[in-house]
Formats: sequence, structure tokens, C-alpha cells
Amino acid sequence: MNLLYHSLFGVILAYVIYVAIMKKGRLEAFSDGVIAIIITIMVLELKVPHGDDIKSLLPVLPVLLGYLLSFIYIGIYWNNHHHMLYLVDTITGAALWANLNLLFWLSLVPFVTRWMGENNFSKRPVAAYGMVLIMNALSYTLLSRVLIKHSGGKNSALADAMGKDWKGMASLVIYAMAIGLSFINSYIGFGLYIVVAIIWFIPDPRIEKKVIATPK
Repeated sequence: MNLLYHSLFGVILAYVIYVAIMKKGRLEAFSDGVIAIIITIMVLELKVPHGDDIKSLLPVLPVLLGYLLSFIYIGIYWNNHHHMLYLVDTITGAALWANLNLLFWLSLVPFVTRWMGENNFSKRPVAAYGMVLIMNALSYTLLSRVLIKHSGGKNSALADAMGKDWKGMASLVIYAMAIGLSFINSYIGFGLYIVVAIIWFIPDPRIEKKVIATPK
């Protein structure tokens, strides 16, 4: 029995060591694949108008606008996800689960995008879109905290690059406001989602500088 316990302990210890030194390549490749599939799903859900004039585009215009905004959001997450992982060398099991959590909420973007577009930006779909966006933001923040903790804490290159993350905190506040205002006027809520996208469209210069200054 003692031999069994020692063997089990050895297996667990080996797994812990393996997880502690896992390279990030597989996580990056898997994440890129999932994000590519998410974009593909959104494209395939676009309906071709039945007509060859400009007026035939009007019925599908809300769906196109929703797709455009969602494509920008997915691109923003892909861009920042790439930069964040560039500043770490290894990952842990906790990071894998935090990353899966982020990918789960990203995978819901096509669903709420189509729901919002096909209902002409009505109140509940626009609010639901905001709920998915705010969960994506929280999931990204969680992933960054897990990576920072594993990479050396407050003294790590990633922590230095992230700083106080005012953009992240401001985004959460704007999302919360947008969700509430969507029940009053859905276009105001949608407009605030655009504001957050504009804030994040240009990558954080601190992370850019840290990426350039960190040799690989």
C-alpha cells in the first residue's frame, strides 16, 4: 500500500512539474484555431440579399453592422492575447483553464451577434450582447492575473506592461452602463460598445514597448 501511495505521489509530482514548465505554443495554437473558427462561423451566418441593388442590402444591414463590430472585438482579443502570451515563457494548468474560459465566452459572440442583428438591435438582444462582452472582459482579466502570478508576480514583465489596467476597468464600467441603458434605448447601448472597441482598437503602447524590448 505504501508503494502505491509513493507511486501515486510520484505521478502527481511529475504532473505538477510538467504543468509548471509547460510551453505556451500549444495554448497559442489552440486559441488561434478557436478564434479562426469563431470568425468563420460569423461569416457563414451572414445572409446574401435577394437582389442586386442597394435597397436589397437594407434588410441585412443590422446583421452586417453587428458582424463588423464583433469582428473588431474578436480581432482586439486576438491581438492582445498574442501580446500577453508573448511576455510569458511557460504556463500552468490554471492558465489553461482560464484560457478555456475566455474562449468559451468568445465562442458565444456569434450567437448574440446574430440575435442582435436579426432583431434590429432590440433591447434584450443588445443587452445580452453586452453581457457576453463583459464576461469576455472579466475572463481576459482573470487570464492576465493567472499569467502574472505564474510569471513572477508584480515584478514580471507582463505585470509591468499591464500596469493598473485602467482601460480594462473603464471598459467594465462602460459595459455595465451600456447594458442598463440598452433597456431604455438600445442604440445608446450599442453606441457604447463601439466606444469600448475604439478604446481598445489601438494596442496598449506599454505592452507594445515591452514586447519590442523583450528578446525571444
